[in-house]
Amino acid sequence: MEKDVIILAIESSCDETCAAVIKNGREVLSNVIYSQIDIHKAYGGVVPEIASRNHILKIDEVVQKAVRDADIDLNDIDAVAVTYGAGLVGALLVGVSYAKALSYALNKPLIKVNHIYGHISANYVAHKELSPPYICLVVSGGHTLIVEVKDYITHNLIGTTVDDAVGEAFDKVARVIGLNYPGGPNVDRLSKKGKNIIPLKIKFNESDGYNVSYSGLKTAVINYVHNLEQKGEQVNKEDLCLSFTKSALDILIKKSILACKEKGLNKLSIAGGVAANDYLRENLSAACVKENITLYLPPKNLCTDNAVMIGVRGYYNYINNVDIADNKLNATPNLSF
Repeated sequence: MEKDVIILAIESSCDETCAAVIKNGREVLSNVIYSQIDIHKAYGGVVPEIASRNHILKIDEVVQKAVRDADIDLNDIDAVAVTYGAGLVGALLVGVSYAKALSYALNKPLIKVNHIYGHISANYVAHKELSPPYICLVVSGGHTLIVEVKDYITHNLIGTTVDDAVGEAFDKVARVIGLNYPGGPNVDRLSKKGKNIIPLKIKFNESDGYNVSYSGLKTAVINYVHNLEQKGEQVNKEDLCLSFTKSALDILIKKSILACKEKGLNKLSIAGGVAANDYLRENLSAACVKENITLYLPPKNLCTDNAVMIGVRGYYNYINNVDIADNKLNATPNLSF
C-alpha cells in the first residue's frame, strides 16, 4: 500500500490569509481562511500595505489552526506548498517567507505554486472523477484565460484578454455606478433584478480568435452613465448590471464552448473568483447541456482565493518533481501563466 502524501499549503497573494492540509491531492483535511474584506471596504478596494500587515499578524495563527483542524502533527506533512505569484508583492512575501522558514525548520521540501495553476486545480477536489485533458475557463480579478489542460502539470494557453481582466471590468463598473467593494458580487446580485437589456454599443471582434477585450465595454458603460447624468436622468442599476454582465460573459461562454469543439474535448471546467458568478454558472451550464459537454463547476468557496487549490497543485508538483524550490525562493508579483 502506497504512503499517503500530505501537503501543507499557504496562500497570501492578495487579501486572504489561507492555509490548508491536503491528502493525496484530492482530500481536504483542513481549510482555513482569514478574510480582510471588511478591513478594505472602507477604502473601496485592497490597500497593499494594509493587506501585507494583516497577513503578518494572522499567518501563524491560520497555519496552526489548519494543522489542528487536520488532526496531524507538523512532522506528518511531506512538503510545504506556497503561492509565489502572481499577486501583491508584499502579501506574497509574507506567505513565501513563512513557508521557507517552516520548510527549513521541518526539513521538508518547499514547493512553489503559480496562483492561476492553483485555481485550475481546485476542481480536482470538487470533482474527484475529473482528469485531463479538458478545457478550463479561468476568470478572476487579474486573469481571463481559456486553457487547454493537457495533464496535471502541462497547460496550453488558448486565449486571454488583451486589456482588462473580466473581474477587473466588473469591479470598475461597480465603482462607476456607486456599488460597494467587493464590486463583482454586487454587480451579480443587482443583475438578477434587471429586466431590460440596454444596448451598450460594443461589438466584440470575432477575428480575435479566443482572445477577448473589455476596455471598450467598460468605456461604453461609463459613457452611458455620464450621458444619463448630463441629462439629469437616473441610472437603472439593475438593468445596467444585467446588460453589462450579459455582454461580458456571453462572449466567454461562446468561446469556451468553441474551444471544446475545436480541440475535440467534451469536458469543461471554470475557475477563479468570477466563476462564482451566477449568470456565468447558469448560462454556461445550459450551453454545455445543449452541446453535450460535461461541465465541472467548483463550489463557490473554492472559486475565491484559498489554500486548498494551492495544496492540490502542490501535490501534483511534488509527485512529478516539478517546481521544487529552495530558500532562495522569492515572490514574483507579475508571474505569467
